Amino acid sequence: MTGEQQNDGNKPVESKGAGTTSGYHMGSVETVISVEDVNRQVADFAEEVSIDQLKSLVVGEPYLTIENLHAGYGQMEILHGINLLVGAKQSLCLIGPNGAGKSTVLHAIFGFNNIFSGTITAGSSGQKTDITKMSPSDKLQRAGIAYILQDKSVFPAMTVEENLWMGGFLKDKPADAKRIAEEVFDKYPRLAARRKHQAKVLSGGERRLLEISRALVMNPEVLLVDEPSIGLEPRFIDMVFEILHDLQHNEGKTIIMVEQNAKKGLEFADIGYVMVSGKIAIAGTGQELLDNPNVGRLFLGG
Repeated sequence: MTGEQQNDGNKPVESKGAGTTSGYHMGSVETVISVEDVNRQVADFAEEVSIDQLKSLVVGEPYLTIENLHAGYGQMEILHGINLLVGAKQSLCLIGPNGAGKSTVLHAIFGFNNIFSGTITAGSSGQKTDITKMSPSDKLQRAGIAYILQDKSVFPAMTVEENLWMGGFLKDKPADAKRIAEEVFDKYPRLAARRKHQAKVLSGGERRLLEISRALVMNPEVLLVDEPSIGLEPRFIDMVFEILHDLQHNEGKTIIMVEQNAKKGLEFADIGYVMVSGKIAIAGTGQELLDNPNVGRLFLGG
């Protein structure tokens, strides 16, 4: 589609000048593709993604597995038989248009929505745990799964230090949370310099660093990261992805991410899934999806 954009799926609206589509969610464009158009175009080249294909992307054995998951909110089903596999210390990025169900996958893993059928398991060989029906607090405390929300999840009137202590609210001894908070300050001097400041005065990048750091207080094995770049300036986006890279490659965290900046997310991730209408349409390594011309045309500005 060139030279026009869709207005709520009704009659086309002429764009300013003869533009070409430069993708979904990727900067300024002269032509905008509606979500409905993206769904239709992805459906034309979607693959039959098998369990064997997903297993082939895992290094070693799967650490977190989703099998035939149907989930949603209230009685509304958003995910229609999703499968997902990621190995220990790997990263997986979910991309796709708004409404595809990407964040719903993270919500299902952490226990924020209704699961109608299917299973979610976590753990290494011999210690696999069915976490499907666990509460979020149990998933954090017993299964080592932490959720880093999209944005604005800090307590603005609390200090940076107090926000970090809140990350350890499930620990038996408050002193343990304070000890780990000191380790976080040692690791991130930028936060240490702000420890007595209220969180509301932090820059966007500092706030995102605090959100990530607070999740680390419980020493999770798996980080669910929802839109890490949202609302950030480019220099802070790079900083956040450097931190996530360190957590994966130097601290051995497994990361499952939703990212609207598809190029940045796929450059970071070992594995990439394209989601459309509550299903996995394409799966591959991050590099394979970066090199896929159809993915590039719709999601990468290519």
